[in-house]
Amino acid sequence: MPSASPFVAMVAGEASGDLLAGLLLEGLRQRWPQLTSAGIGGPQMAHNGFAAWWPHHKLSVHGFGWEVLRRYREIVGIRKQLQTRLLEQRPDVFIGVDAPDFNLDLERNLRGAGIKTVHFVCPSIWAWRPERVEKIRASVDHVLCIFPFEPELLASHGISATYVGHPLANLIPLDADKAAARTALGLDVGDRVLALLPGSRASEVKYLAPRFFQAAALVKQAKSAIKLIVPAVPALRGAIEHAAARAGVLEQVQIVSGQSHTVLAACDVTLIASGTATLEAALYKRPMVIAYRMGWLSWQIMRGKQLQPWVGLPNILSREFIVPELIQDRATPQALADAVLQWLDDLDHQPAKMATLQQQFVALHHSLRRDTPTLATDAIEKILAR
Repeated sequence: MPSASPFVAMVAGEASGDLLAGLLLEGLRQRWPQLTSAGIGGPQMAHNGFAAWWPHHKLSVHGFGWEVLRRYREIVGIRKQLQTRLLEQRPDVFIGVDAPDFNLDLERNLRGAGIKTVHFVCPSIWAWRPERVEKIRASVDHVLCIFPFEPELLASHGISATYVGHPLANLIPLDADKAAARTALGLDVGDRVLALLPGSRASEVKYLAPRFFQAAALVKQAKSAIKLIVPAVPALRGAIEHAAARAGVLEQVQIVSGQSHTVLAACDVTLIASGTATLEAALYKRPMVIAYRMGWLSWQIMRGKQLQPWVGLPNILSREFIVPELIQDRATPQALADAVLQWLDDLDHQPAKMATLQQQFVALHHSLRRDTPTLATDAIEKILAR
């Protein structure tokens, strides 16, 4: 049987991973109140008793080209130090939370040394980089999947996996209180509100924030009464303010520290960077325009490995373009503004279209709702008992 006080090592590489890992730790600590956990993580994990030997933002990197090369030595150095420490302290299980470029190699080495390994969030082999499946099979004892179609796909490759639902589907209510969210942010119930979410990484803000704010300026010209709000990662607030100032909208934008969920609950439409935030927006049932840009070399590599026509999670899970995507060169300020304005017009004049979108978002929400902490803890307990 597992120890009454297991030592769980974890690595989460960015804000979304920190959130997922924090929710998982809640379940683990309910099962094992004396559990200890350490590794690389952020504030949500720390809130659940996690000892961060390195902060999660140390692993936050974007793209494939210079953006990665510039940080390569530091990140590899952290992984070597972490591996040495874990081989000395011998955790009962290592759980890599997303961050597959960092975690899979580490998991393979730890597993080869007899340490049990679990990967939480199946790498997107169904979207791009299918060659990763061999590395997953060599690296992990079990995968915790957040999307319902993934365990069957992994099983076809001989990889053990469990569907645990998406933690955010339980964290976010089926019917969010828009009025309460607006009150918390100082917005009026009758306002039209556009939320701008240019990403949680410095490189995302670099590539997207200027275009988002230029698009917002165009939207403001067409609809002068609209309110603009941005939830900013505190470390990136300065860069976001600079981009807003250059676009001439700094005085017209409400920038708040964090509070992305409150902002999504409060808004009518969001202009949003592709990533986990798009799923959050879908769970809040908000119409969105998904955008993404990266360095030229990174884009060429990613485009060559893409397996599906969709990039945004709401579209991938729905298997159709239920919301628009404007990627790379198509993400011009004018195109972004036009797509946002279309949603705003639909809200006023196309109730049937908006009702259909809401129904699709509700169905998506139900499909992802599971008791994630318990299901994940059950799977981990079985791994520990082997």
